Amino acid sequence: MESLASIVALLWPGAQVAVFVLALVTAIELLLPRDKHSLASRIPALIFWTIWSLIATLIYAALSAFRARLGIAPLIVLPSAISWTGALALVATPLIAALVSDFFFYWCHRAQHRWLWRYHAVHHSIRELNSANSFHHFTEPMIQSLLIALPVSLILSESAATAPLVVLLLHLQSAYIHSSARLHLGPLRRLLVDNRFHRIHHSLEPRHFDRNFGAITPLWDRLFGTACFPARGEWPATGIAGIDQPRTLREWIDLPWRYGHAPLPEPAPLAEGSRSPA
Repeated sequence: MESLASIVALLWPGAQVAVFVLALVTAIELLLPRDKHSLASRIPALIFWTIWSLIATLIYAALSAFRARLGIAPLIVLPSAISWTGALALVATPLIAALVSDFFFYWCHRAQHRWLWRYHAVHHSIRELNSANSFHHFTEPMIQSLLIALPVSLILSESAATAPLVVLLLHLQSAYIHSSARLHLGPLRRLLVDNRFHRIHHSLEPRHFDRNFGAITPLWDRLFGTACFPARGEWPATGIAGIDQPRTLREWIDLPWRYGHAPLPEPAPLAEGSRSPA
């Protein structure tokens, strides 16, 4: 019983955040729909997410324990490192943490497209893309823990008071950029990724392949030449040609082995008009 209570205590905070974020963004999708997605179509995704979250929580807990055992302290602790900002630390902390995390996410994401595509293809196979239907393969937490969480934890750490806020904001952003809501950021897309910008990354159109890897800011995509800003009203179909999204637990687990390693084609040259935000 003590072991069960320990597991519940470990999972409960993350479960609360996930449920709150999913309920909020789904409500926005239903109030401001861009596409018509049935609620029934989201049920398999909720099952996949539940299993994925269990695996992710255990992996990140093990990573945290491993790092603590090694006694490696991060180079920067937020917000103590920016205490000179006073109350602005509440804003500066999540921004700095998001920028650093997104830098490693960007390169992890590019590595997945180049060398780990068969596993990442589960995420890209989704045709009814929305906040719930944005699931990943169960191997994703292992990849992200090594390529994102570990290097980020060695560079910076948030104080106990601000860490929950950072986690909440990152969850909200992840759900929002995959949402099918008529809610975008307009010109602010130059600074923050919105659902229209990220939709290009999931597009079925070859000219959009290997574009828009960032999840928080388009800064890294602009800096490394992979940005493709959507034209006004552009909302491409998503998925992978010839591959249906997983609809059962078995399909979710074995899609990488059924699909095999099939790299995306080389990116097509961007049209001149797509280089500037609409």
